[in-house]
Amino acid sequence: MAEKIDEKGSSQSGLHSPTNGLAVPTGPPTLRDLLQHARITRAREKHGEGVVQDEPHVNKTIHQEELDNARRALRTASWVSVFFLITTDILGPFNAPFAFSQVGYVPGAILYIVMGGMAAYTGLILAHLFFNLDSEVYPVKTYGDLGYLIFGKVFKRVCDVLQSLQLIINVGLICLSNAQAVEQIAASNRFCFSIAVLIWTLVGMVVGQIRSLKSYGWLANSAVWLNLIIIFTSMGFVSHSPPNFAGAKAAYGIDPGPIEKAAFVSLPLNAKVNGIMNMVFAYGGAMIFPEFLAEMRRPMDFWKGMACAQLLITVVYLMYGLFVYSFQGQFTLPLAFQGVSKQSWQDVGNVLGLITGLIAAGLYGNIGIKVAYYNIVEDWFNGPPLMSRKGRYIWTIMVVVYWAVAFVIASAIPQVQTISGLVAAVCIMQFTYTFPPLMLLGYKMRISANGLHKTDNAPIGEVPAQIQAEDPGDTWRDFSRWKRAFFGGNWLFNLFNLIIFLGGLTMACLGMYGSGLSIKEQFDSAGAATSFGCSAPV
Repeated sequence: MAEKIDEKGSSQSGLHSPTNGLAVPTGPPTLRDLLQHARITRAREKHGEGVVQDEPHVNKTIHQEELDNARRALRTASWVSVFFLITTDILGPFNAPFAFSQVGYVPGAILYIVMGGMAAYTGLILAHLFFNLDSEVYPVKTYGDLGYLIFGKVFKRVCDVLQSLQLIINVGLICLSNAQAVEQIAASNRFCFSIAVLIWTLVGMVVGQIRSLKSYGWLANSAVWLNLIIIFTSMGFVSHSPPNFAGAKAAYGIDPGPIEKAAFVSLPLNAKVNGIMNMVFAYGGAMIFPEFLAEMRRPMDFWKGMACAQLLITVVYLMYGLFVYSFQGQFTLPLAFQGVSKQSWQDVGNVLGLITGLIAAGLYGNIGIKVAYYNIVEDWFNGPPLMSRKGRYIWTIMVVVYWAVAFVIASAIPQVQTISGLVAAVCIMQFTYTFPPLMLLGYKMRISANGLHKTDNAPIGEVPAQIQAEDPGDTWRDFSRWKRAFFGGNWLFNLFNLIIFLGGLTMACLGMYGSGLSIKEQFDSAGAATSFGCSAPV
């Protein structure tokens, strides 16, 4: 447990500057400090600002006051906004039929339900940790901040790097998907595929100028309904159209033939693993749940938006995946609405998909650039707050650079199904299934080690009493502290989270292997799209 914020005096560097005009008390924060300040903040959110007075030993500086005002300006989102943001924070269910085509009916249905349940559990873990650790004095703005308060600076850097990688690849992936849609719409008048990717990169640079998530609320709302329109119209088209054999030939190298469906599909292991990783993509929203919580007016209401969103996502993915796979079988394309053979029907899905994809890419870019801004501009260079005038100029430059990098990624690996599987294995598995149970395990172990069970079990949102820690004084170098940490509380619950963590880590490693082989096979197949080339992958 080295380098985490601990009552033994570990480093405080790596967390954002305190807000609400409050300077951090002298010395690094202890777990007791974090719990005390978090409960004061939750009580203020529930009962009003005057319910708890500021501690007398904190002071205000000009830079901290600026950061406080910037943070308050962002905290405007409601749980309804979060619902729409989470449902927008996915590629859409259009890769679900492809996932079923790689594993079959039975494994596909079971895995979507099980993964949905586990994603809901890990989402509640992140919310629980946020409620107990975020405060006006020690604010949590990103996933990495939450990890830092539990495991320290090294873990925060790992989270920040993986989160930035996932977000920028997601942006590149949507640029790639939209470019494919443009190529299909152009039909016989096709132009260089890399130019199509560049067009959407330039459009994204314009959309990316929005800084507040609240400003994305109405866009996210419209994207959800547009996605539902695509789902139901494409289901109607698929049921009255043969598969897009030409697209399947370009994507997989398979010739036209009878449509084959199966309860269990006989494909190589790497193909099945890549299909499962595409399922994981459905539940990739956990990576930015802390960012949503940080911009909510009432974070305690987060569970409402998350529960509604996860239920909708699971039902829609199952329904759409099973339906389209039943009609298209092995010819199912990675973006299912592109799998119909009639050009006009392709155009309907592609045009609507362009709009929803651009909104989702804008959301990914917004969060990704904020992570970079908080860590590089505010932390490393002590720069201006994001919502300030100078912050506006820096943001504009960062948006252009961010989308330029996304263009390079999209043009370098021009296959939607393989790049989505790779990012799911490298990043999404960690943020949704691996890190949350590990972080909860670390948090519970620290609670037990410090004798803070009473505080941890107290209702969140009520005016807190002064917290007292019952710590015997041993350190993490002593076996007694590790033993008390794991077995001092509910050790079966700790064991459960440890098993979930190890299972997620194992699946992530398998996913990296499968996705890597799939990418190699795609590039080796005859007629496949090449990096920075002009031929389209569909």
